[in-house]
Amino acid sequence: MPVKRPASSTRLLYPKLLSYLGERVNAFETIDKDRRADLATLADYIRERTTQSQPAKLIFICTHNSRRSHLSQIWAQVAAAYYGVEGVETFSGGTEATALNPRAVSALCRSGLKIVVEDPAAANPRYRVFVSDEATPQVCFSKVYDGSPNPISGYCAVMTCSQADDACPLVMGCDLRIPIRYEDPKVADDTEFEARRYDERSAQICSEMLYMMSLV
Repeated sequence: MPVKRPASSTRLLYPKLLSYLGERVNAFETIDKDRRADLATLADYIRERTTQSQPAKLIFICTHNSRRSHLSQIWAQVAAAYYGVEGVETFSGGTEATALNPRAVSALCRSGLKIVVEDPAAANPRYRVFVSDEATPQVCFSKVYDGSPNPISGYCAVMTCSQADDACPLVMGCDLRIPIRYEDPKVADDTEFEARRYDERSAQICSEMLYMMSLV
């Protein structure tokens, strides 16, 4: 079980977010053996890059870049900050661009993140995601995986859904491609279980990204 301690800078995080992250660390034991192995491979990639004083760039890819890939991008960057892992840059993309789904945004807000939408009337709004009032926010919007500002070489491609993994037999420019798949919370859209399903998926992804960064 990982024993790495959080970075001292976590005191700057929003209190609700810091409490949530502690809960997700306590859920490490729920991660099964096979998923731990894949997460360890991703941690090895980050360690190798940062040891060589190179940025560790991770692109999380799903079909529409609307839910799972954004949740993974955001939580991976938060996890790097939580454990003080420097040199990590996270991105997300799809095999096509749509928009970051508001249901995923709501789940992230319920966890303690502060999210500000820059252009709510746009078809593909940009969201600024804050972990504290002092930190530089992540800027998130839907895009194809090889679209700007995503890197086109020297990165790890993390495939978060089977459809995108199957649709992209070749991801150009990546150093490593690894599937870390998640069930789509979209299955609960417009049902009484919607918020719960999104919260569950966000929590799972958060725990796994924290676990992975704790290994670096």
